[in-house]
Formats: sequence, C-alpha cells, structure tokens
Amino acid sequence: MGKYYKWKVLLIIAAVAFSIWKAHPLQEKINLGLDLQGGMQLLLQIETEKILQEHQQDATDRVVEIIRNRIDEFGVKEPVITKQGKDKVVVQLPGITDRDRAKEIIGKTAHLEFKLVSDNSELIQKAEDGNIPEGFHYVESKEGGSLLLHKEAALTGDRLTNASVEFDEYGQPVVSLQFDKEGAKIFDRITFQSIGRQLAISLDGKVHSAPVIRDRIPNGQAQVSGNFTAQEASDLALVLRAGALPAPVRVIEERTVGPTLGRDSIENGIKAGILGAILVFIFMPAYYLLAGFVADIGLLVYMIMVIGTLAMLQAALTLPGIAGFILSIGMAVDANILIAERIREEREAGKTARAAISAGYHRAFAAILDSNVTIFITAVILLIFGTGPIKGFAVTLGLGQIASMFSSLTVTRVVLDFLAHRNPNLNLKMTKWIGVTHIPFLRGRFLAYGFSLLTLILGIGSFFLRGQENFGVEFTGGTLVQVEFEDRVESGTLRNALEKQGIKDTSIQYYGDPADNQFLIKSRQPDTKEIEKAVKGIAGEKYEILRVDQVGPAVSEDLKKKALWALFWTSIGILIYLRFRFEMKFALAAVAALLHDILFTFGVYALSGREISLSTVAALLTIMGYSVNDTIVIFDRVRENLNTMRQKTFSENVELSLNQSLSRTIFTSMNVLFGAFALFFLGGGGINDFAFTLCVGLSVGIYSTVFVASALAVDWSRKPKVNQVKSRQ
Repeated sequence: MGKYYKWKVLLIIAAVAFSIWKAHPLQEKINLGLDLQGGMQLLLQIETEKILQEHQQDATDRVVEIIRNRIDEFGVKEPVITKQGKDKVVVQLPGITDRDRAKEIIGKTAHLEFKLVSDNSELIQKAEDGNIPEGFHYVESKEGGSLLLHKEAALTGDRLTNASVEFDEYGQPVVSLQFDKEGAKIFDRITFQSIGRQLAISLDGKVHSAPVIRDRIPNGQAQVSGNFTAQEASDLALVLRAGALPAPVRVIEERTVGPTLGRDSIENGIKAGILGAILVFIFMPAYYLLAGFVADIGLLVYMIMVIGTLAMLQAALTLPGIAGFILSIGMAVDANILIAERIREEREAGKTARAAISAGYHRAFAAILDSNVTIFITAVILLIFGTGPIKGFAVTLGLGQIASMFSSLTVTRVVLDFLAHRNPNLNLKMTKWIGVTHIPFLRGRFLAYGFSLLTLILGIGSFFLRGQENFGVEFTGGTLVQVEFEDRVESGTLRNALEKQGIKDTSIQYYGDPADNQFLIKSRQPDTKEIEKAVKGIAGEKYEILRVDQVGPAVSEDLKKKALWALFWTSIGILIYLRFRFEMKFALAAVAALLHDILFTFGVYALSGREISLSTVAALLTIMGYSVNDTIVIFDRVRENLNTMRQKTFSENVELSLNQSLSRTIFTSMNVLFGAFALFFLGGGGINDFAFTLCVGLSVGIYSTVFVASALAVDWSRKPKVNQVKSRQ
C-alpha cells in the first residue's frame, strides 16, 4: 500500500462522518424548493423613473426591507427576498396558497396622503368644465363623486407609527392610524385650521374617503374607511405599518406551484431516484463482481457526501436538483467502469492484482479528469445563466462531479489496495459480455454523415415550421396555468368559458391522461385573474390551480439571451479545455460532435411537438457535458495508442481505440440512461420534457462518439500516419 494510505483512510472517515453530521436530521437540513413544497416566486420590477433623485441610490434596498417587513407580518415561514441587479427584487414565498392576496400585499406602494379638499365653488366649476386650476387635481372618490384636491399633501404616511383594524359604529371594519409626535402636531394644526372642510385620505393616488373635519384632533389619530372587508382592512393595516415603497413595483414574472403538485413531484422524484440507483447498484457487481461491489461502496460514499454538502450549504432541493442527483449517480459510475475496464486489461496482460490496480487507476486518471472537468464546466455555466430551479440542478451536478472524483479515485482505491494487500493473489475476475471486437466502424462513416444530415434537416425544418409554438411561456411571454377539475370538463367547454371572459387565442391541452381532468391553459394575456374567473364559472370551487407560470415580454427576451449565451459559453469553455488537453483536430472534432448532438436532440424534440422551456435548455447543456465525456474517453485511448503503436496509421489507431472502448461506452451510457429513463417513466409531468431530452441526447451521444467525433478526427487529419501526439497528463 502507498505511503499515504493511512491519511487517505482518515480523510475518507472524516468526510463521511462530517457529511452524516451535517445531513442529520435530513428533513431539517435539506430545504425544499418551491416546486417541491409549493409556493410562489415573484420577480418584481422597480419603476426607478418614479423615484426622486435623492433616493435613487438606496431605493432597491429600501424595497427589499419594506417587502421583508410586510412578509414577516403576513406570516410566511422562511421567505427569501433578494435583489437581482439594480432594479429588480426576487421574492420566494413557500407554502403560499392565496396568490392574489400575496401579490396585493407585496405590490401595493402604500403611499398614504392627507389632502385638503377645495371648497371654492368657482374653482370647482372650472374643474368640472375641464379647466383644472394650477396646484390642484380633480379625482374620483371611492365614496362617489369627484373632488378637487390640493396637489400638495398636508400629511403623509411617513409619520405613521401604527395602523390597526377597528370597527365603526355600524360594525364596518376601518383602519385606525396613529402618528408620531411630529405627525400629531401637523394633524392637530390641520384639523384646527380646517374645521368644516373635507380632508381626503388618499392611498396610492386613490381617494378612499373624504370626511368633513368636525372638530380639532390633537391626539394624532385618524381613520381610513372604504367599505373594506375584514381581510382587506387587515392587509391595508399591514402594508401601512411596514411603510410605503419608495417607488411602484410591478410583477414581471410569477411562478406558482400548488401543494398537491409539489407533493406529487417529491413522490415521483423519489421513485425515479430509487429505481435508477437500484439498477446501477445491481449492475456493477453483476458485471464486475468484486470490483463492482467496491464501486458500489464508492457510490454510497459519493451519495452521502453530496447530500451532506447540500445540507451544509443549505441549498434548496428542487425537482431538477433531484434529477441532477439521479443523473450524477449514473455519471459517477462512469469513472468506476473506466477503472474496472483498465484493471481487467492489466490483469489480462499478466500483472499481479496490486500492479493491475495501480496501473488501472493510473491509466484511467486522464480520461476521468477530462470528463469530469467538462461536466463541471457545464454546471458552472448553468449556475451563472440559470434561474430558479435550474440553479438547484447546477449545484447538484457540480457538487456531484467533485464528490465523484473523490469517491472513484480515493475511496475505491483505498478499498482495493486494502484487499490486495491482505491477499496478494486477489481474484479480480470479471464477467465479459462483450469480447474482443474488430468492427470496421469508420467504413460506414459516410452513411452516418448522410443519416445525421437528413435527421438534422427534418428536425430543424420542423422547428421552423412550428415557429413560436416551439417555445414555452418562459421564452414567448404570457401565462401558463395548470388546473385540475374534480369533475369531468371538456376542452370545448373550457375554451368557451375563456372566450366569454375575453381571453382569445389560447392554447388548451390535456395534461397527462384526459381522465385526470388536468388542463394546461397557455395565453398571451399577462394576468391570470380572468382565466381563474372562467375556471370558477365552470366548476365553482371544485378545482385546484396546480401551477402558474407568468412571464413578461422583457423577462422572456432576457431568458432567451441567457439560454443562447449559456450554450455559446459552454461550447467555448469545452473547446478551450480540450485544446489544452488534446491537439486542435481532436478538440474541434469533439465540439463538432457536441453541436451535432445538440442539433440532433433539438430536431427530435421539435418533431415530438414539445415546448422548449428552461429545463429543456438545462438538459441540452447536460448533454453537451456528457456527450463530450464519452468522446474524451475514446480520444484518450487514441492518444495512448498513437504513442505505443506507431506502425499503425491514424485511422487504424482510431478504429482500434473504438473497439477497445466499446464495452465501456455501452455500459457507461447504459448506467446513465438508467437514471434518465427512470426520470422519464416515473418522474412525473414536471420533469418529463427534461427527461425526454436527456434520453434522446444521451442515446445519440453514443452514436456521435463513433460516427461523428472519431470519424471527423480521421477525415480532418492531414497526415496518413501520426507518430506523435500531445500528451499533457
């Protein structure tokens, strides 16, 4: 055993113990994202053009502070309120069920003003004739009639110290106000000097009441009435206590998930995860025997470390995050398969168990490093350009690659070294379902080029024919509502109800099985209130809004740009890294195959009639990372063979490498597809498009490694025989 063996053992024990400590108890340490526990996320745009110059600098901070105060009083547990850029605020509210009330409380500016009403009949007559006097404005009152108000407020809500709900002599709820000492003096002076005149109480520019001042009010108390319900009065008191926003805000993006859909997502995600993990854990010892059991130990440590790290970082676990964890199990086993196959080759060459283990890890290291780095690059790009749940996927994927390197190169090595040290004649026999092959892969490359070209033309052609139908509301703007009815409802009935509410040009489709009575309603209309009125008109209270995605046009354009930049920078990042590790022809061939896989998957996705969403983009980026992973393994073997088999031509070495790596290519891809197919069949509707994209992309990745990347490397090679290749290991 190596001189650092004991230190490695201590490091593994420490890492596992630390992870378990951080993760226990799991239900208290892992935060569920909104898509799993239900709730809403709002992206608010601050109308900075309406902020006074002296307040411009700290306006966003003030908005965050005031909204946080309102939410705290609203009683939401563990809300998240953060700035995004200079003029946007993200608000996450777990567990919220009353969407409209939450938006009203968050979005109300709550600018309270007390303004004297003019009693000058001459001025009032001019205002009625359309000639509003300077220094006044003519407004409608909620109590009925029009009022001529002084533009300058006599008193504002800045002097409020408290607001509470009380009931007047008729039992109607009113909002009672209390001013501070200075405010009380001002109110005392106003009421003393204006007895017999009306004093309008205005909130956000709307006059709620304009009572006649009957007497002097010296105690700094006032009331706002306006035919409120008890809840409306309570909410108004809440926002007045929290303070007025320095500028109006508007909702430019909303994502809401109902608690029922959240519970279903958790159950489906757990089922898919268990199935994917079981398949991987069964396959490894079934095929690699002892080495497979050791790989399972490494995978178990890997899972503990990822969960512990997520708990330590207090990362929110999202549905895409669960998908990332499931996929990363399959990806983590990739390194173990590489190592096992290399150990098999060394044993077949006649080396002892200890020598074979040492050589196997050494020869597999370069490919493991390169493949993990490329996927890590993808995770970083997703983290930078992703939004919402996609960031959870990126975090899980990135952490998974770090933990995978540790578990495959350190944990399994320690176990195998220990076993070989105890038994120098350790039996490392493995089953071999695929023997030595001599398949002339490159001979059929031109047919493969034709097949790829035809598929790309069909897919891209379908994409252009569908036009805007390709994109979900995240990229087009508009509203998507997922609704479930208790009783049977026909789509025609729903469409008629929507049209009666003035909502036209909607897309209505069944979600899942028609027997589930779930519909997706997609509309260009940015507000969901009219949609909900139509739904309520059909079903009364016998329905549930499961999901709402509402995206403004500015946000959708921003998301489009981010998606394109993510694809661009991932390609550039992978190209730069591969150029550093390999010759340019290898790097270019790998990136060409990568783009082939993206376009191929994109085309098949368009032909399937599905809509492109942010999760689809995340899946495409994952395919980019994983597709090049498989190509790297082949190119790494080519690089090795070029240095040891100089008598062979470049194309002969490439074909030899493809045959030598065939079992690894098949079994690694199979293990990752275990997770992808488990997500597709068991993950539920919320992750179905994501899983479909992965299934297509990962499958075509096997094909492109052989018939695109390797074939292009051969066709782009100018020399018929290559005697040397860069090796920067």
